[in-house]
Amino acid sequence: MAENIYNEVLIDHNLHPAHMHDLPCATCSNDGLNPTCGDQLTLNLVIDNGIIKDGSFTGVGCAISHASTDIMLDLVIGRTVKEGKHLVGLFSKMISGSITDEELDELEEAGALQSIAKMPARVKCATLGWKTLEKLLDEKT
Repeated sequence: MAENIYNEVLIDHNLHPAHMHDLPCATCSNDGLNPTCGDQLTLNLVIDNGIIKDGSFTGVGCAISHASTDIMLDLVIGRTVKEGKHLVGLFSKMISGSITDEELDELEEAGALQSIAKMPARVKCATLGWKTLEKLLDEKT
């Protein structure tokens, strides 16, 4: 992936987030906060019979935080809770710099955020949505 963290994928998801809206039919929600830079989000999911049917987020944050959360929702909607937890684990491995190429392929567009691993100050921004998702999914298992 490109060394510039503000690559085309990140910019597109920041400028045109498909999942940044209220979700009145959400079956579960959780708040996430990055006190280091002030990013705040509320993650909303519709989980039915163990499947993540829909998801959205609202809040304020930087381009990386918003784009990462939007990409994450693209990836997990339509998957099982177990698959969602697996993807959270892979994202965490990627950000820590310990992911294999095969695992990186599973992350699809989220792999575009791999270069953030080299910028410790931005890691919390990229992982905010993912950690919030992990808390929600842990509650569902």
